[in-house]
Amino acid sequence: MKYIDEFRDGQVAKGLARVIAAEAGPGRSYNIMEFCGGHTHAISRYGLEDLLPANVRFIHGPGCPVCVLPVGRIDAAIWLAKQDGVTLCTYGDMMRVPGSKRLSLLKAKAEGADVRMVWSTMDALKLAADNPTRQIVFFAIGFETTTPPTAVALKQAKALGLTNFSVFCNHVLTPSAITQILDSPEVRELGTVKLDAFIGPAHVSTVIGSRPYEYFAEEYRRPVVIAGFEPLDVMQALLMLVRQINSGRFEVENEFSRAVTRDGNEKAKSLVAEVFELRRSFEWRGLGLVPYSALRIKQPFAAWDAERRWPDIPQEQVPDNKACDCGAILRGVKKPVDCKLFGTVCTPENPMGSCMVSAEGACAAHWTYGRFRSAGGKDADA
Repeated sequence: MKYIDEFRDGQVAKGLARVIAAEAGPGRSYNIMEFCGGHTHAISRYGLEDLLPANVRFIHGPGCPVCVLPVGRIDAAIWLAKQDGVTLCTYGDMMRVPGSKRLSLLKAKAEGADVRMVWSTMDALKLAADNPTRQIVFFAIGFETTTPPTAVALKQAKALGLTNFSVFCNHVLTPSAITQILDSPEVRELGTVKLDAFIGPAHVSTVIGSRPYEYFAEEYRRPVVIAGFEPLDVMQALLMLVRQINSGRFEVENEFSRAVTRDGNEKAKSLVAEVFELRRSFEWRGLGLVPYSALRIKQPFAAWDAERRWPDIPQEQVPDNKACDCGAILRGVKKPVDCKLFGTVCTPENPMGSCMVSAEGACAAHWTYGRFRSAGGKDADA
C-alpha cells in the first residue's frame, strides 16, 4: 500500500541502522525523546531499539493524551456521568483509565451510569439530537489533533440549538509540555534525564505545522525532527538528529514532509481559535500544573460548556497511586520496566495506571509486543 508498505521495508531499516551506527560517535551519547505515543508504539512494535548502537537511546515522553490526563479530571468525568439525566460520551481508551479508588468510567457504567463509547464528536451530537430529554456530555480529550473536531461539534450544536449537548473540555497543547520537560529539574539542574533532541509528533504537526518547534531549537538548543509513524520514518529521523548533534546544529527539520508543512492547517487552527482560548494553567499527570497548556471553551459557546453548566463539578487535584510510576515514565525519568508493578500487578487486563490503558501508552506498547515481559516476571517469549 502506497505510503505504508514502502515505509516498512526491513532491509532499508537495517541499512539506515548501519549508517546511524557508523555516524554515531562512539565517545558520545545520543538521547532522543520521542514525544508522541504513536512513535513509542512503532519503536516497540518493530523492535527499532535492537537495530541501534548502545549509545543511541530513546526516551519515552508524555505523548499520549489519555496518559497525561490527571486522576482528578477522570473523577470529574465520572461525577458528570452519575448526574441525573446525563449521558456521558467518550472515546474508547478513556473508558478504562482508573480514577481514584480504582473507579473507571467502565466500572461506573456497570454501576448504572449512562456512559457511551463513541467514534467521533458527531456521534455524540447525533445522540443529543435523538434524545432531547437527556443531557449529552462529550468528554473531550486530546492534543491539537483532536481539538478541531470538538470545535466543529460546538459550532454545530450552537447552530442547531442543541441545548442538551455540552463538552467537558480537556484538550491540551504539545509545545507547552515540551517546555515543561526542558525546564524540569531532571533535565536542567539534576541531569537525571539527559535529553539531546526530540522526534516531533506527526499528527499534531499536520495541524500546528513545524513552526512552533523552532522556539525549542533556538532557545533551548535542541534539534527537532518531525517524523511520521512508520518504522522508516523514525529511523530516518534518528539519522537526521544524529547528524545535527554531530555538527552542532539546532534546527527543526521535517522528515514527514508528505503530510506536514511549516504553517500547518490554517483552517483547523482558525476554527480552534474561534471556539477555544487558553487556560492559565492545567494539570498534567507526571508534569504537574503547566501554565497555558490547555484550552477552555470561549464565552460565545459557554452554554455548551459542561464546566459552566455544572459549576459544582469537582476540581480537586488527586494524587496518583503511590505504587504506580506513570508520572515518572511520562517525564522520561523511568522506563516501564523500572516500575515494580509492570507485568505483575499492572497488565492491560488489570491496569493500575494510564500508561498501561491507552494503546499509545509506553507501558502498553512494551507489554503488547512482549519484548520486555521478562522484566515483569513473565517469559520473554510469552
